[in-house]
Order: sequence, then C-alpha cells, then structure tokens
Amino acid sequence: MDTAVKYDIELIKDEARQLVKKGLISRQRPIYALCKYIPERDWAIFELELEKNEFLLRDRIIDLLGSENWEEDGS
Repeated sequence: MDTAVKYDIELIKDEARQLVKKGLISRQRPIYALCKYIPERDWAIFELELEKNEFLLRDRIIDLLGSENWEEDGS
C-alpha cells in the first residue's frame, strides 16, 4: 500500500505558510529548511515538485510564499 503524500505546489506553499504562521520557521530561511518538517520518504517527491515549479532549495521561503494576503490590513 502506497502511503506517500501527493505534494503539489499549493500544498507545499500552504505547509510553508502554516509553519511560518506558527513561528516554527522564518520566511528568510532557505526552502531546504522545510525538510525538517517533511517525512524523509516524501522528500524526493517534494523536491521534484519544487523543481517542476522552478524553485531551488536555496531560494528563501518568502520566495515560495510570494505575495501573501494580509487579511488584517483592512483593504
């Protein structure tokens, strides 16, 4: 039985956003820092999805998150 999670870029962005929101990881850290929070068996799939979407592991998490919606800004 295959238990590997299917990572698409939106899931990866959401995961990164949640980790930043919880204060577990900084937006300034490289994307590679996410490996600490991804099961080792899924890392290759995760990495391939990043590459497919033209992200490098050395890019910063803020690059992955792009323009975030700040709901509390009142606009």
